[in-house]
Amino acid sequence: MELKYKGKTKDVYSLGSNEVLLKFKDDVTGENGVFDPGANSVGLTIEGVGRSGLRMTKHFFELLKTKEVPSHYVSADLDDVSMVVREAVPFGKGLEVICRFRAVGSFYRRYGAYLEQGQRLNSLVEITIKDDERGDPTISKDTLSELNVLTEAEYEALKQLTKTICGYIKEELATKGLELYDIKLEFGRDKETNDIILIDEISGGNMRVYKGDQYIEPLVLEKEFFKA
Repeated sequence: MELKYKGKTKDVYSLGSNEVLLKFKDDVTGENGVFDPGANSVGLTIEGVGRSGLRMTKHFFELLKTKEVPSHYVSADLDDVSMVVREAVPFGKGLEVICRFRAVGSFYRRYGAYLEQGQRLNSLVEITIKDDERGDPTISKDTLSELNVLTEAEYEALKQLTKTICGYIKEELATKGLELYDIKLEFGRDKETNDIILIDEISGGNMRVYKGDQYIEPLVLEKEFFKA
């Protein structure tokens, strides 16, 4: 396999035939040794978090497949801690799409003068550009259109798709007594068909989940979610 890219939490290998292999690592984003799914740099390493993330990712991608949500998912190997996916082309230099159900994290830090921490939000969607140097700034629909990253119609379609996907994820977590506060997704275009598809992962490493008023760490979340 040819190594294409070394990412913060996954390495990417080319398999040919418009497929790539994602090798999950034990690194998570955060700052000062504290996990933060909204951070733009690796903050710490947690043994076993790669397999934990893949197990949840496999579950949610297979759930979304039954809902006919378009994604890059092909298959996953928990023993190898890897996932085979369709190759996708990012929007611009990469976008992250956040769906917020509660005011926490960076959202509360920005808008704390207008709301209470933990206040309910109505599936609020924000988009940021992947740019570590500039701190992954948020970007508006008009700016995305002006920069030829997304058309206005594509923005609206992506926003609605995000709300739909996150609704399914929130409902699934709720069956285990867990509440989704926010989640970060990524999308791209299928390299072969040019269709907009969900990419990357769906795991504790890119979401905040609470049980009651207690935040659930990524590794604990996997155990809590899959326990009998």
